[in-house]
Amino acid sequence: MVSTRAVPNLAFRRLRGQRSAGEFAAAVRRSAREIGEQVACDARYIGRVESGEIRCPNYAYERVFLHMFPGANLADLGFSPRESVRGRGARPAAGAPPPPTSPLLVLGSETDEESDVLRRAFMTSGTTAVAAASLGLGFGGPAAAASVPVQRRVGEAEVSAVEKAVRQIRLLDDRHGGDGLYRRASQPLRRAYELIDSGTPTRRSTADRLHAGAGELAISVGWLAHDSGRFDDARSHYAEALATARLAGDPALEAHAFCNASFLARDTGRPRESVRAAEAGQRAARPLGSPRLLALLALREAGGRAGLGDRTGCEQALGRAHTAFGKGPSAADPEWMTFFREAELEMLEAQCWSALGDWSRAARHARRATRLQDPHFTRNLALYRAELTWDLARAGLMEEAAATGHRVIDLLDQVQSSRIRSMLADAATVLRPRGRGSVDVKDFLDRHAMSARPSPSGV
Repeated sequence: MVSTRAVPNLAFRRLRGQRSAGEFAAAVRRSAREIGEQVACDARYIGRVESGEIRCPNYAYERVFLHMFPGANLADLGFSPRESVRGRGARPAAGAPPPPTSPLLVLGSETDEESDVLRRAFMTSGTTAVAAASLGLGFGGPAAAASVPVQRRVGEAEVSAVEKAVRQIRLLDDRHGGDGLYRRASQPLRRAYELIDSGTPTRRSTADRLHAGAGELAISVGWLAHDSGRFDDARSHYAEALATARLAGDPALEAHAFCNASFLARDTGRPRESVRAAEAGQRAARPLGSPRLLALLALREAGGRAGLGDRTGCEQALGRAHTAFGKGPSAADPEWMTFFREAELEMLEAQCWSALGDWSRAARHARRATRLQDPHFTRNLALYRAELTWDLARAGLMEEAAATGHRVIDLLDQVQSSRIRSMLADAATVLRPRGRGSVDVKDFLDRHAMSARPSPSGV
């Protein structure tokens, strides 16, 4: 059960001992440097952990804490499981009362198909069960098709259900990609907007959370569409999120929507639109105080400029991205940016050089991205290796490209992403005429041909 009240982390407080919060934060920063991590830990962050506001650290802090306290795990340090706090909904509204019964979305093993995510229902009762049904999170029967009554009161249970849907989609997308999730994720999105249209929030803070949650859900569903090659659907969902942000006066949601819209425009051959969206996102993001968000938006701009063949503009945007990224993480960083670490920066830079035709330089950055990538993000690991396969093939490094391509195929049972499969197919097309006489390349091409057969699931 997810409580809406912060529970003090007494175990972590005991570990601090007699040191002040500032002294302990300095020890955390020193430990981070010892293992090559970069965290912006200060007394305020330690206070947020000890108060229970931060229920689970991001991956960088996790590695640092486990380095500081060998043999301990996150539970020993007083933290909650990551699956229970993934996404925006991990931050409850201050002073919000707990729901009568909190929905529990049951996850199977990490090898379960994505198609199970919304079938594994919120097993609960009372008002929260009604909220789950209204979001289409049940399976079969009238609950799955339930509509929201006119002038229904919208409270904590309904908003929490929206936020939980966002967290669950992001968690499974990190592991498996978008193909199997997209159709099933569209239903809770529709229900979320029905709540906005016909519900009556009990207070302003609830209304703000509902709009933010619905907008983030639209972006998440848009990303699933993007990743699975449904570009028109993705464009529509991102526009829906942007409209929600504008109506709600939410600059953080606006910046996120522009960030994804820029990425989509780049991927669909509209580089000028990509640049404009990235610039608009940067304008929305500047007051938010997150250098990492500005870095990501500068990388989106760089990608658009690379698509225009504007090498100078691309290099300038990359320079701004590196400068902003170098300022380190911040408490203001949005929670959806957990994927944006140095590996992602290297990957996006690789894509810029690839678009500019500098294949060897692109391959250097893509290699670094694959080395740095956190294995928790299985989909991104497959994506980075697919990019590296393509860059190596174009650079004429055929055997290394084939070896890397095998490592992508190794992950395709876990990852369902049309985008990754398309990238791998492009690399195979480049290798085919160049790889005659190479046993390694032929083995890869044969294996790729087998893996490219249609999925039995039809998604």
